[in-house]
Amino acid sequence: MPSIENKKKRLISLRFKTVAMILVIAIVLSVVAVTISYQRYSSAMDKHYKTLASNLATTAVTQLDADALLYYYNEVKKIGAFDNDRYVSDVTYQAEFDVKAESLKDDKYYEMLDTLFDIKESNDILYLYVQKLDAGGTTVTYLLDADDDGEQLGVVHPISVELEGNNSIEDGIPAFITEYEDDGWLVSTIVPVKDSDGNSVALVGVDISMDEIMHDRSFYLRNVVIYMIIAVALICALILPTVNAKMVKPINTLSHATGSFVENRSNGKQEDSALSKLNLKTGDEIENLCDSVKQMERDINDYIDNLTAVTAEKERIGAELELAKRIQADMLPNVFPPFPDRADFEIYASMTPAKEVGGDFYDFFLVDDKHLAMVMADVSGKGVPAALFMMMSKILIQNAANSGLSPADALETVNNQICANNREEMFVTVWLGIIDLDSGLLRAANAGHEKPIIMNAGGDFETYMDRHGFVIGGMSGLKYKNYEIQLEKGSKLFIYTDGVAEATDKNEKLFGLERTVDALNEAKSENPMFIIENVKKRVDEFVGEAPQFDDLTMLCFEYIGSDSKVIDADNEITVDATLENVSQTVDFVCEKAEALPFSTKDRYQIDVAVDEIVSNVARYAYIGTTGKVTVKAETGDNSLTITVIDSGRPYNPPEKEDPDVTLPAEARGVGGYGIYIVKKVMDEITYEYKDGHNILKMTKKC
Repeated sequence: MPSIENKKKRLISLRFKTVAMILVIAIVLSVVAVTISYQRYSSAMDKHYKTLASNLATTAVTQLDADALLYYYNEVKKIGAFDNDRYVSDVTYQAEFDVKAESLKDDKYYEMLDTLFDIKESNDILYLYVQKLDAGGTTVTYLLDADDDGEQLGVVHPISVELEGNNSIEDGIPAFITEYEDDGWLVSTIVPVKDSDGNSVALVGVDISMDEIMHDRSFYLRNVVIYMIIAVALICALILPTVNAKMVKPINTLSHATGSFVENRSNGKQEDSALSKLNLKTGDEIENLCDSVKQMERDINDYIDNLTAVTAEKERIGAELELAKRIQADMLPNVFPPFPDRADFEIYASMTPAKEVGGDFYDFFLVDDKHLAMVMADVSGKGVPAALFMMMSKILIQNAANSGLSPADALETVNNQICANNREEMFVTVWLGIIDLDSGLLRAANAGHEKPIIMNAGGDFETYMDRHGFVIGGMSGLKYKNYEIQLEKGSKLFIYTDGVAEATDKNEKLFGLERTVDALNEAKSENPMFIIENVKKRVDEFVGEAPQFDDLTMLCFEYIGSDSKVIDADNEITVDATLENVSQTVDFVCEKAEALPFSTKDRYQIDVAVDEIVSNVARYAYIGTTGKVTVKAETGDNSLTITVIDSGRPYNPPEKEDPDVTLPAEARGVGGYGIYIVKKVMDEITYEYKDGHNILKMTKKC
């Protein structure tokens, strides 16, 4: 249902857009036509009335006597300056001035005035007057006015603000059209009256009303707009059915047929789809669109069929790759600790392939009870071919090492076996080492692999510059050389593939060997598993979001020695950190101490030390809650090491200042003697805060 509603919306929208487009075009054309016609009509009328005003003013000028006008002006000025305010308010002054002005009017004056009246009446002029610009250019003096109510001879009137101070008015003013508040629209002009010498002696002004013309313009504009609206409506009424029949209906049919494609496809009836049977004959682009959509339907059907087959094949390959990944992982030692009954060494390894399966591999196995073989290898290439080559190489190397051959001889044997049937010319870099677990002597050979990194007891991890041979599978008949390294108790060995040092961040920068060594030294005092996890963590932080460049494979080995310590499967106890459980931890340590020849005094001192430390944890480590405390007891060569671990507040007992026992009892203060006693009775005491845990180690020697 939602899809049908969307189709209807699109059809309605198409009609609306069509009508809107027609309306916009029609309105634009109408506006342009109206504007042009109105402008031309207005311009013609304005020009006509301006010409008419100018011609009438010029006609009036021809009927006037310039010398007489100048005479009247000069005589009226002799009467005295005209005071308009006094003329209005002082009746006496008004009467006297009118008498004087009237005395100046002669037959010539009335003849010119009658002529102006004739011109005005016969030409529908609103105002026709003659005036003289006064000195200063701010006022004019009326000489003649063809208006019974107008101003007559001698009346002074200020000129308009726009012309004030403009002496060029003497040359006349071209006709212009202006709207006035009292008189409405007027076309006005001023034409100079010149004497025989060409000097302007007076100005003839003509004002013709244009209110009726302006009304006609508005009427014309309104009628044109109405006609245009009617025309647009008729156009829409005529065009819309045509658009609906020729455009909307075919598109609607095509849309409905296209929508049925998905439904038919899901029902398995694509050969009977409405789209395949559709045959639009519009003779335009819609027909071409229909043909294109039908071809697209055929192409989509073919594509979906092919995609279904490819997807099924891809899923099968993916399942097989996942199975291959599990098989590859199962072929490598992956259970840790791998030799739980061995206390003379610790070993840990990991591999993270860059693809589903990888070409890197590690291996370790006991050749006999006193010899451990370790392998680190990197096959050329990646993916399934590298994984197959890796498994073959691993089996061959393990068989050669188990046969009692030295590392160099084992690599030589494996190289000849691989080269005998290596048509794909693949190769593998290998580091093979066999250590004597009794003496710590490591014999190794290197076939083009990365240099091992070794940490001597109490030192730092450093790269060991060993001798390299050529890669396995590169050339038959090659000889390899052994070299020996004497590992001390506590020494550690780190071997790896180039995926570690060549891990790349998003800026194509390499992690590098230096950062690898730094990551190792950060955790050099930890066990092999923690060391490898720390290196992996640093690599991941460096790489960030960049894709993994290569397989990441690492192995770490720690040589402990056969008589270094006795591993007790039950060498620790964890209890709630309460005062009631302190005695359990003391009894546990006493039991472990029974195996060593401690004196009665030593045993008592051990009990006191354990009691004091665990009691402090119970009292002060956890505030407002009850946590856990773990006590480990490890026996070595005539020594007992006790480790107390809690996750409470950080507290370093060895740093606590010792009380001054030389002071009198009343001056010593309270507290601090328990830690002081522990320091005195134990031979060694160390503290560290790590991963949220307080770790206190105490050693007592026999």
